[in-house]
Amino acid sequence: MKNNSDDSTEITLIGAGIMSATLGVLLKRLSPDAKITIYEQFDQVATESSESWNNAGTGHSAFCELNYTPEQKDGSVKIEKALEIASDFEVSKQFWAYLKSMNYLKEPFINKVPHMSFVWGEENISFLKKRHQALTKYALFADMKYSESFDEIAAWIPLMMKNRNREEKMAATWMEAGTDVNFGMLTRGMINYLKSCPGVTVYLNQRVDNLSKDKNGNWKIKVRDLITGKKRISYSKFVFLGSGGGAFPLLLKSGIAESKGYGGFPVSGMFLRCKNKDLVDKHFAKVYGKAEEGSPPMSMPHLDLRVIDGEKSLLFGPYAGISGKFLKKNSHWDLPMSFRFHNIYPMLAAGWHNLSLIKYLIDQALQSRKSRFKTLQLYFPEAIIDEWDLYVAGQRVQIMKKDTKEGGVLKLGTEIISSSDKSLAALLGASPGASTSVAAMLEVLNQCFPDKMASKEWRDTLTEMIPSYGKSLINDAGLCKEIRSTTTRVLNL
Repeated sequence: MKNNSDDSTEITLIGAGIMSATLGVLLKRLSPDAKITIYEQFDQVATESSESWNNAGTGHSAFCELNYTPEQKDGSVKIEKALEIASDFEVSKQFWAYLKSMNYLKEPFINKVPHMSFVWGEENISFLKKRHQALTKYALFADMKYSESFDEIAAWIPLMMKNRNREEKMAATWMEAGTDVNFGMLTRGMINYLKSCPGVTVYLNQRVDNLSKDKNGNWKIKVRDLITGKKRISYSKFVFLGSGGGAFPLLLKSGIAESKGYGGFPVSGMFLRCKNKDLVDKHFAKVYGKAEEGSPPMSMPHLDLRVIDGEKSLLFGPYAGISGKFLKKNSHWDLPMSFRFHNIYPMLAAGWHNLSLIKYLIDQALQSRKSRFKTLQLYFPEAIIDEWDLYVAGQRVQIMKKDTKEGGVLKLGTEIISSSDKSLAALLGASPGASTSVAAMLEVLNQCFPDKMASKEWRDTLTEMIPSYGKSLINDAGLCKEIRSTTTRVLNL
């Protein structure tokens, strides 16, 4: 390690999005003297997946997302994933509340917006009722309301119920503790805090082209200035790849054994957006439905209130599309350039086992404006097409990985990959993503800094930032209620 070089650092974070920002703040609080370098290839931070309009802004807490509670063959509802995500989001809120209370976050980034699930048809109603009964046994979901009453549901979502057939069988759940999060604002707030800390340097318009281990066991990082074209080399003891879809190509270039057999499949997303104030003021919820039969779980339609920089609007989607880009502003060559000898078969096998998904994506990409609008009308029958504009959201790269039985499988969640020597970690995947960023970055710390995580000094600091650290919000009802009450007050929810 060239300790006297300006291009040497202890920690390098690649990508200035929500994940790198979260990990950077955690590490700086845990190790105040650490030298941290952040590289971002664009001219601003949080311009990709973390950008406000590149995601739905749902504080994913499993209150309304039905894909986190699949129905089993015996008719029971599996809730373990929902409990985990709900707990992880409470961890995120504790960390954000700590940063706000310390005045590290100065701009408003989170708003109270109730979360709802809305279904129709006997089978779906039966599923939703069983889901409600299973979840409300836990304090995380104890306040969730269930109704099959037309009038009660209409009181919750009047815009969606106007002129709807009163005889239609339907059901809904209502969770007042839901949120809408401006992840772009949150990310910028954390990066601004980091920039104020000694030993932290944030570089914009700097693209990492390659990374490899040098003879001393440090990471040799090749960086290119996208404005001047000038290239330079930086050295780092630890590297985190937190650049969304851009993390996967760099993981492959790192050459670590743990990356073998991994592939990435990019999916683009689109939403319909309405800014008609008269309509916006009549809808105060994020309302998630059930994915249609034959479509992937990630395609859950939802009609949401969004609050970005104080301006309210309505959002409906998602509509999926096919793109070769791993990042919204990158190249269509990203996908073909990611093929390696070790991941071709797993990627082809995963594609073969998911032909229905590929067909769905093609159908979605070929949809007409009127066809997309018909889906919206299932949720908002009185919608007028001219009041809704289509916009393209961020790219999501789904994980494909080697599997001994299937050859290759598609993973729809997030996954942390770390090297055996604990010097590099990467976060791959999509939902629930940003909402559970704190729990994900704690896992990075556990995998890569196990000795320090076991120390009293780090445990005490983590408990200061996250009061429930080391305890279960799933099983400890009293702690769950106490924590939620505190974060609700501090975050003005």
